[in-house]
Amino acid sequence: MLKEIIIAIQSYFKAHQFIRRHKLWKWIIIPGLIYAILFFVSIYFFGKSANYLISVVNIKLGLKAWVEGMNSSLVRFLFAVGGVILWIILMMMYFSWFKYIWLIVGSPVFGYLSEKTESIIEGKEYPFSFIQLMKDITRGVKLALRNALWQTVYTISILLLSLIPVAGWVTPMISLFVECYYYGFSMLDYSCERQKLSPSQSIEFISKRKGLAIGNGLVFYLMHTVVIIGWILAPAYAVIAATLSLYDQKDK
Repeated sequence: MLKEIIIAIQSYFKAHQFIRRHKLWKWIIIPGLIYAILFFVSIYFFGKSANYLISVVNIKLGLKAWVEGMNSSLVRFLFAVGGVILWIILMMMYFSWFKYIWLIVGSPVFGYLSEKTESIIEGKEYPFSFIQLMKDITRGVKLALRNALWQTVYTISILLLSLIPVAGWVTPMISLFVECYYYGFSMLDYSCERQKLSPSQSIEFISKRKGLAIGNGLVFYLMHTVVIIGWILAPAYAVIAATLSLYDQKDK
């Protein structure tokens, strides 16, 4: 799996060179700007709602009064760390929902970028078909909803685990890897669909290459640490990098 993660990470550098060489910037910048604006607005409201939810939980359960009554610096420290971890996991859950909405809305662009990447590599053009485009969009929506459901189930389980003192401190890392896998899965599926794999075959294929999915999603998330520029580039770079990383797996 580690080798696959490294391949997925390296594919982002290859994607950058690929985009520059073939002048694909118009397919990167315009969707990226829309994504960046939606991401900024969403994160602002997500953060406020996460703070409100944690505040309500503390008041309703009487946790804040209980911690203050304990008069223990250790208990206060554990409570503060637990609050931060809970906030991080809530933000990841909110972001995952936003991510799937974006995957559904942007599926035509992502599908085109993946197809364009492979057509350049192979030196051939894929004929445009509106019927095929609608099939691709329908498939993308179904898989996005399926992944969103499973990821929500896992995230809620992780959320409950985060409430356990000390043991819950590892939950943000677990949640991150779950997030990375499911996002990378969506990016890789565009190539699987083009190779006529059914959804069940695609799930089986990618599950055997979890490292490619995790690595792709990991760099996607890391790019969000670069304000504005990273937000603009992350979605398109992810789909092109996924296509490049899977291309040598085509015969396999």
